[in-house]
Amino acid sequence: MSVAPHLHLPPTDRILSSRTGWTRAHWEATADRMLDALTPYATPGFAQYRLPGRGSWSGIVSDGLEGFARSFLLAACRIAGAGGAVDPALTERYAAGLAAGTDPASGEAWPRLTDCSQQMVEAASVAVALHETRPWIWDRLDAKVQERVVDWFSGFVGGRTWDNNWRLFQVVSEQFLASVGAPYSASDIEEGLDRIEDWYVGDGWYTDGDGRNFDYYIGWAMHLYPLLWARIAGADGDGGRSAVHRQRLSRFLEDYPHFFGADGAPVHQGRSLTYRFAALAPVWMGALADCTPLAPGLTRRLASGTLRHFAERGVPDERGLLTLGWYDTFLPSTQPYSGPASPYWASKGFLGLLLPPDHEVWTAHELPLPVEESDTYTALPAPGWLLHGTRHDGIVRLVNHGSDHHPPAPETADIEAGADPDEGAGADDPHYAKLAYSTATAPQSAPHALARNIDGHLALLAPDGTPSRRRRIHPLRCEDRVASSWSTARLPGDERGYRIETTSVLHGPWEIRVHRVEAPEGAVVREGGHAVGDAQSPFASSGPDWALARTAEGLSSALVALYGWDGGEEGAAVARDVETHAYGPYSAVPYLRSAPRAGGRSIHVSLVVLSRDRVHPEALRTAVRVRVDGEAVVLTFLDGRTVEA
Repeated sequence: MSVAPHLHLPPTDRILSSRTGWTRAHWEATADRMLDALTPYATPGFAQYRLPGRGSWSGIVSDGLEGFARSFLLAACRIAGAGGAVDPALTERYAAGLAAGTDPASGEAWPRLTDCSQQMVEAASVAVALHETRPWIWDRLDAKVQERVVDWFSGFVGGRTWDNNWRLFQVVSEQFLASVGAPYSASDIEEGLDRIEDWYVGDGWYTDGDGRNFDYYIGWAMHLYPLLWARIAGADGDGGRSAVHRQRLSRFLEDYPHFFGADGAPVHQGRSLTYRFAALAPVWMGALADCTPLAPGLTRRLASGTLRHFAERGVPDERGLLTLGWYDTFLPSTQPYSGPASPYWASKGFLGLLLPPDHEVWTAHELPLPVEESDTYTALPAPGWLLHGTRHDGIVRLVNHGSDHHPPAPETADIEAGADPDEGAGADDPHYAKLAYSTATAPQSAPHALARNIDGHLALLAPDGTPSRRRRIHPLRCEDRVASSWSTARLPGDERGYRIETTSVLHGPWEIRVHRVEAPEGAVVREGGHAVGDAQSPFASSGPDWALARTAEGLSSALVALYGWDGGEEGAAVARDVETHAYGPYSAVPYLRSAPRAGGRSIHVSLVVLSRDRVHPEALRTAVRVRVDGEAVVLTFLDGRTVEA
């Protein structure tokens, strides 16, 4: 694919960057284009950027502040990274915006900081940007403007935030107040940093608040802000905390390259995916904090590959803007708090520009990603994930047995005593509840698709066709190439919960799923594979015990019945849909369906395929031999490997 010409990029350098061709100059040109594109949407005093697109639930003024704050972070990376040697108009715009945004008489003043207000999120970006550009912006502001900025930030002091990554917005903002000699609360900072200790679960992983909330917020928030705070506090003011934070980020980054496909795409999982290449924030922070285990050439190859991946697919768009979506506009991948400027948290993906041009990250020769060197298998017990990448097609797949974005579950003893294991759990979120995600697919996430809930899901179907939900995920095992979990299926009009246990076994490019299902009499068991999306309707084919969907470019998703599926002629099919997939307006997902059950327990085994190979699913039934002995399932592969699930 070719990068859109509207970005006006320099020629590629295939000597320094043999895999992406991109250098620091490409990053600077992309940042400049994104910043210049915002100016037509600025209010007269540049305090707000009111971009086109659906508004958030916070209102137009808050959305305008968001446009200023998040783009200011991008501008700060560009200004500070160039030592101030940028077009003077850039620094002047943001200095003017600070003056107008904090002036109640300007007509474009920012909302005051109040408890749990969206302004708290944006203030943190302003604080970081002011710190990084201090010689060129803060130090040159009129004293009265500085006083107004301090007064606006003072709304944080003693204030209440949401009890998740928001605690860190207060930490960095009040540390900025401290750095300019303004009143602040040391206890607010200490309590915020202490609180995230409760969410650290080991191996470099945090949850974002209580519960099993694992997604990109771990990298672009939980790891990022403590080390940005340390940059503001200085070496003598961090109380030794940054050493711990650096060690945790280092451990996190050991596994992080395994989340990226050979084409630069990150695994498509979690909320706020419209932030796109903000997923690069922990990679750059590892280099900035001098704690990365990644070689300099791997850091740049990973980062440039991801930025180029989006540029090749129209991000930013022909106007130079980031839209609410993944590639093009796609609102189902956003949240109600997402406004038209929300995607500009992608600015965090440009933190590498804070490194000087002669830093080895910018001068070293690119190195390959893990998936470019070999097939990879990575077990992540903390979030309950398996990652597996295949070198021949560059795809990385994530098997999910641990992240559900629900409040904490009742204690095990309470569940065994009869407590509802789903107490407090809300609706399933397609970006967390699926069994699998990948760098080449997205979940079907529009409301009409959620009602059917086919892809990446094992469901019981009520007589009227209503599918059960996965609800809260209870991890059981995650090691080597095997992971297991259980969840409770509920059907309309049935107060009982039915336990479904699933074990995923990885082998080559395949995932084999073994399900032990409890079901009422008459229920049907249905399972869906990966949903593929494209600009045109995918090809579909099926047989008595297999189904396949394939895009025009040859991405195939297949599902093969290995044991326990007895649906007959209607036991396998492909479901098509429109306007429900982040990768294109047309999508398709293969699925298997059983005959109505007699009730009680049953075993179902399926083979899940996602590949750019030519797939012949009817031949894959012979690739895995399944032996069921009671409730033990033994899988034997063609190479002799045996796994008991």
